[in-house]
Amino acid sequence: MNVVIRADSSIDIGSGHVMRCMTLADELVARGAHVAFICKALDGAMIEPIRQRGFACHEIAATPAGSGADAADTLALIAGHRPPVDWLIVDHYGLDRRWEQIIRPVVRHLMVVDDLANRSHDCDLLLDQNYYADMASRYDGLVPAHTALLLGPEFVLLRPEFRAARRALRPRNGPVRRMIVFFGGTDPLNLTAPVLRGVEQLGRSDIAVDVVVGSGNPHRGKIEHFCLQHAWAHYHCQVSNMAELIAAADLGVGAGGAAMWERCALGLPTLTVVFADNQVRTTTDVAQTGAIAYLGWAQTLSDRDYARTIGELIDRPAERAAMADAALNLIDASANGAIAVARAMEGVMHQSRSEHG
Repeated sequence: MNVVIRADSSIDIGSGHVMRCMTLADELVARGAHVAFICKALDGAMIEPIRQRGFACHEIAATPAGSGADAADTLALIAGHRPPVDWLIVDHYGLDRRWEQIIRPVVRHLMVVDDLANRSHDCDLLLDQNYYADMASRYDGLVPAHTALLLGPEFVLLRPEFRAARRALRPRNGPVRRMIVFFGGTDPLNLTAPVLRGVEQLGRSDIAVDVVVGSGNPHRGKIEHFCLQHAWAHYHCQVSNMAELIAAADLGVGAGGAAMWERCALGLPTLTVVFADNQVRTTTDVAQTGAIAYLGWAQTLSDRDYARTIGELIDRPAERAAMADAALNLIDASANGAIAVARAMEGVMHQSRSEHG
């Protein structure tokens, strides 16, 4: 199977699209596929990390997403690809049916990874790994009738380390001795800072706090300096052991998005915020299940708000235990999203061969 992935990352976009695509790419390679990426050369793009994982990454110019130039650059790379591309995987909020129809003639199959259900697509397979109260009907009228839909957390793309950590997970019914704070790979709004100041106001030096940032975080120097000044704060940059850190924690603070599913998979009680429109719907729906404590928009929260809400949850062990159970119930312990998606891709190819001889 010959696969090309079109996804972008930057300080503004974050790293989530590329990270989840690399998880799927790892599984596809393990099954014998050849995988390459096409990414824009944006500020903070994860082009080198992609290459360090062993994947070819072709750079295209930083033209507006969905523009004719974007499509033309992608088309030129794919049209010249040998052997021909069996699957193009598109994980990008700025691309829709119009862009996909331009690329369609030079790929055998097209898959879309989406979270929003706010635009039309021309694809054979669509993955939305999020939980929504109306999951089954969200893409009605937005995709062709033949499109296979993979919907819900059973398809969440988590690295193998999370499944291993899930099997060894301890009960989450004790006091809070350790926390983890993580707001994505870039955290352009520096949402980490008010949380740390809020923890400082609590005066609980007996609670260790793992502070995780990505290498693309423009504020990482200031965050590291804060951690060096406070013995309870432990600074981590561009980690490869996120599952270990989440499993060791008793309480988390972070945003909705891909990282929310990492925390839910390990049953971590978490105070969760949103900072972008695309995070609101799934975060509020997950909150309705009791799996997270939703605080609303991060931009409206002060140091004092974090100090109060963190302190309250520390003092409510029964609430934290119930939250942990609800989070674990959202993702089946035996689920392996990357394998399920890879099998679905293989199934679509097999059906296509059967129909066309």
